[in-house]
Amino acid sequence: MSAPRSRAWCFPHPDLDAGDGGPPGLRLSASGGIALARDEAAVRQGVLLLLSTVPGERVMRPDYGCELYRLAFAPNDDTTAGLAIHYVRRALERWEPRIDRLHVEAWRDADDARRLDLFLEYRVRATQRPDRVSLGLHLAGGTL
Repeated sequence: MSAPRSRAWCFPHPDLDAGDGGPPGLRLSASGGIALARDEAAVRQGVLLLLSTVPGERVMRPDYGCELYRLAFAPNDDTTAGLAIHYVRRALERWEPRIDRLHVEAWRDADDARRLDLFLEYRVRATQRPDRVSLGLHLAGGTL
């Protein structure tokens, strides 16, 4: 068995990724220690944390994060979708060297005028395995 290429504390994001269906937050291992996410799971967790972090939240890394929060009061239109794509691409290029970004897309939700759906497809560089992340942003601006 080879050593994992990426490891991180297993901490599924409470709003974005429930992981194995268990409760969000830190997980414990069978031995009582802190459970670790490995390889693709650690990378996925890193991507979700990056996209949900507002720049300035981390004291020692004030530039870390994604500027999706800026869209909270924007109208749900094509310009906002383009900005969301731009913010996601920029954050991933700067802060996530473990992946190759394959495709980023954003569109208005057909059923909810205030929801902008984001789709990210990437490949983990170390294993060459693809993965996908889907996010829904709730915008107070709605549609015009």
